[in-house]
Amino acid sequence: MKRSFIVLVLIFPVILKAQSSVIGVASFKGVQVTGVTVTESGRIFANFPRWRKGVPFSIVEVFPDGNYKPYPDKTVNSWEVGDPAGEKFIGIQSVVASGEELYVLETANPMFSGIITSPKIYVYDLGNDTLKDTYVLPDGVVKEDSYVNDLRVDVKKDKIYLTDSKRPGLIIVDKRNRTFTRVLDGHRFTTAEADHLTFGDKPLKAEVHSDGIALDTKNDVLYFHALTGYTLYGIKTEDLLDPEKLKTVKPFKIKTAAPDGMIIDKRGNLYFADLENNKIQYLAPDRKTIETLVEGEDVRWADTFGVYDGYLYYTNSRIHEVEGSIDDMEFTINKVKLPE
Repeated sequence: MKRSFIVLVLIFPVILKAQSSVIGVASFKGVQVTGVTVTESGRIFANFPRWRKGVPFSIVEVFPDGNYKPYPDKTVNSWEVGDPAGEKFIGIQSVVASGEELYVLETANPMFSGIITSPKIYVYDLGNDTLKDTYVLPDGVVKEDSYVNDLRVDVKKDKIYLTDSKRPGLIIVDKRNRTFTRVLDGHRFTTAEADHLTFGDKPLKAEVHSDGIALDTKNDVLYFHALTGYTLYGIKTEDLLDPEKLKTVKPFKIKTAAPDGMIIDKRGNLYFADLENNKIQYLAPDRKTIETLVEGEDVRWADTFGVYDGYLYYTNSRIHEVEGSIDDMEFTINKVKLPE
């Protein structure tokens, strides 16, 4: 059988700087925003994980004037730590727009205390803002302390790909057959390479495994990266979905900064943060050149990204700055022009 693989690429690129103006989109005082997504029609959604008590909402829709409201309503956003698991959001880690659907990733792991019910993917119909479908991740595919972190929807293959940042591995959901598979479980490709990041001379102790994920829909390559790590991996989806090919696959591989979330624009640029140096960078379509899009005080742990109408949207979750109460801290969504 002919095996397909992606050629290994290792580079130490020259970083080019092309500073752009940052535009504020929304600000949240005392509520830590992490995720953002923008639909094809320009609707903006953001999420707020349950990392502490008193989180007032899990998902909001952000309007052009910067105002926002809980999505889809206040009731489903009203869960609090200690409440029984039910039909409300518990710990939402990611929101991803795909066509006219909004995919919502429920960790069911509030405050990293362990899973209290099955993690889920909720699918909302953006045409009428109602719940359309729910995928329940079964035991075995997720573990008792799994933290499902981010997802991408593969429209061509009718699949959903997820990262688990607590137990290194990827999860594949077959939407058509409603089956669930865990791959690269505990594999070096999905395992953290470090137990801390460094900000100035201050270490942030953390060991975060497979975290950021991005799908190149033109070339059918899934990219993923440990948060506390410096290697980006990419595997052809056909190889990822074939257990035999996956055993011997040689992934695309390149050294990068330590990032959180990732996204790919229509030109093929793959965006990610250099968390330790307050930058947003991108890997060019040649998959050899890394350039800096924006850096400085307007980039403070660029967590998650969205792309719409020539702009890259990103959240500042300021994870490295949080010590104790966040009541007086501002967490923002910003946007910056895509490279020409």
